[in-house]
Amino acid sequence: MAGTSDPVELAAGALNVTLAPAIGGSVAAFRHGAIDLMRPLSARNAGPGNVLGVAMFPMVPYANRIARNAFDFRGRTYGCQPNNPPEKFNVHGTGWHRAWDVDRAEGSEAVLSLADSGAAYQYRATQHFALEPAGLTVVMTITNDAPDPMPFGFGLHPWFIRDPDVTLQFKAGTFYLEEPDGVAGDRITVPAELGFGVERPLPDRWRNNDYGRWDGVAILRFPSRGFGLRIIADPVFRHLMIYADPTKPYFCVEPQTNASGAFNRRGGFEDAEEGVLVLGPGESAKGAVRFEVFAVG
Repeated sequence: MAGTSDPVELAAGALNVTLAPAIGGSVAAFRHGAIDLMRPLSARNAGPGNVLGVAMFPMVPYANRIARNAFDFRGRTYGCQPNNPPEKFNVHGTGWHRAWDVDRAEGSEAVLSLADSGAAYQYRATQHFALEPAGLTVVMTITNDAPDPMPFGFGLHPWFIRDPDVTLQFKAGTFYLEEPDGVAGDRITVPAELGFGVERPLPDRWRNNDYGRWDGVAILRFPSRGFGLRIIADPVFRHLMIYADPTKPYFCVEPQTNASGAFNRRGGFEDAEEGVLVLGPGESAKGAVRFEVFAVG
């Protein structure tokens, strides 16, 4: 089945998932019956293959921005190109701009794969989707196909509908300030007024920040939809990126392994808190993220 680009449908109990392999190996829809649990890909966005309109896309071989479109690693400079105009800097790597192969798809499971060889990176990645009546699990795997060690990161970028009554809750220890052009800056202790240790509405001001020392659990509640999502991630996902613009009808809660901006931060490759995964030739890393569905009364 490798090479298939048609949408893939998964079903388990009342849950159903539509995958769009040709549009960045993305999730096009995640629903409980007719109720959307993520922002669905519209026909208007599906036609031209607009990956910015999907329900969720993968971030590989790193998550978030590469400032100055280059990074230095072990005596070499690796460059990349802007890939999300009008933004100045490369963001989320190459995986979300590639068509993925369908290695397997049957009933409630599918495996998508990508082999990519660009100016800076040679890698292979897979996404294993497993849908159960209680939720969706995505296992991501990435392998270094380059002849030298390279720094990696990966993550998932879901988009949620910003209902007026939606709430968010998670625990984290650090907060990265935002610099111009969306670049992450200094790491500080999470200020009380910016934390989500208790259930809170989404902020009514711009938020585009990485939360570090994340404990791997985030809870979203959508009372008007009657459901919530509990995001549970493996420990390799040390970071949770929050994007919430009050002028937009959507928001993002993104589990990722590396801190935003880590590839350009002094000591970012050696600092374990930054979460960069240095993989030798042929070496792999993997991690699972589960989206558990629960009823909200």
